[in-house]
Amino acid sequence: METKLVRIAEISATSKHPIFTSVYHLINEDMLKQCHKELDGNKAVGIDKVTKDEYGKNLDRNIKELVQRLKNKSFKPLPSLRVYIPKGNGKKRPLGIASYEDKIVQMAVKKILGAIYEPRFLNCMYGFRPNRGCHEAIKEVYQRISYGKISYIVDADIKGFFDHIDHDWMMKFLEWNIQDKNLLWLIRKYLKAGIMEQGKFEPTEEGSAQGSAMSPMLANIYMHHVLTLWFKLVVQREMQGECFLVNFADDFVAGFQYKSEAERYYKELKERMEKFGLELESSKSRLIEFGRFAEQNRRARGECKPETFDFLGFTFYCSKTRKGGFVPKVQTSRKKLEQKVRAYKNWIYDNRNRPMREIIKELNVKLIGHYRYYGVTWNFRKITTFLHRVQQFLFKAMNRRGCRRAYTWNGFVEMLKYYPLAKPKTYYCLY
Repeated sequence: METKLVRIAEISATSKHPIFTSVYHLINEDMLKQCHKELDGNKAVGIDKVTKDEYGKNLDRNIKELVQRLKNKSFKPLPSLRVYIPKGNGKKRPLGIASYEDKIVQMAVKKILGAIYEPRFLNCMYGFRPNRGCHEAIKEVYQRISYGKISYIVDADIKGFFDHIDHDWMMKFLEWNIQDKNLLWLIRKYLKAGIMEQGKFEPTEEGSAQGSAMSPMLANIYMHHVLTLWFKLVVQREMQGECFLVNFADDFVAGFQYKSEAERYYKELKERMEKFGLELESSKSRLIEFGRFAEQNRRARGECKPETFDFLGFTFYCSKTRKGGFVPKVQTSRKKLEQKVRAYKNWIYDNRNRPMREIIKELNVKLIGHYRYYGVTWNFRKITTFLHRVQQFLFKAMNRRGCRRAYTWNGFVEMLKYYPLAKPKTYYCLY
């Protein structure tokens, strides 16, 4: 099975316009069993309440019946269970939890789509792709600004992207490379499967539920056609100066050498998004002057220092090297820092009555996770600040475990010598 997927990827990579007419048959017993093996059994269950262990007790029979239903097209996906997780701004993010059998089939479809589209995605795309991630996207933006002639940044975010993917456009994009009617039928079935919220069924006329195995791949395919291909084939060819695009899911940054070209792109971008049923988030999308000459130009106009922009939890700002040269720097965005501090504070207070050894052990796991994401070049001061604030909350929480004051600050520092907190560390270099 892996050999067949590799062969599909090779054809996709070497053909100018590959068309795949027969790939549905790859969703067979071997692939579905492999998907079952790879799925995490600790994930939340869908409306059928079936777990991985329960499904695996009669795996051979279940898979055979599933394959038969897929062959005769009697297979019908169950609605996703709608749940909400809190966002940092006080709002809630909707997620769709598929039933276990649907998770298996979705992963199989994802494997086929990945083989077809991964070789065709442009290098500027970093979200939900193998061997790529947030740090690579941050580094690309950093280096294009550092070593290029970029003077203007368009920082954009799409409003409710996953909830507003147009199904008709999605299918048209897929049909450009896939002409297997059976696979297209299955994908449309999932797009139209609906959601179940508080026991009530709601049809899905648009969007792709976040949380499903297939949704990230479909989102990348949509952005590939709506944004990145358009930028490469249309925008770049019309620009006289330097420009770049870095895309991570629905979040993206574009840089330009000339203001007129940046303004033109920003205007056309809004029109482009509207054409495909999307809308830019006005509070998170803007055009700013940023780069090597931004500070000099703004001073000449009697304006304050250059504006900053946020991307993937980091704030980019203009700075100087020790020799006085220009360098863009990054630090944890204020919004993300406050969100993280608040989350750690709540966790510490909720767990303050546990033994100190357990608290420190689990807290260190959380801290290292924070350092591994935010521990990039130029951000050591911010992650050190984060540690100090966590220490302060831990000190206050420990003194609320009883009626009397448990620790003085000096005593608390001595205790940390026996149960030390993980120290900040730079894990990722942007040079």
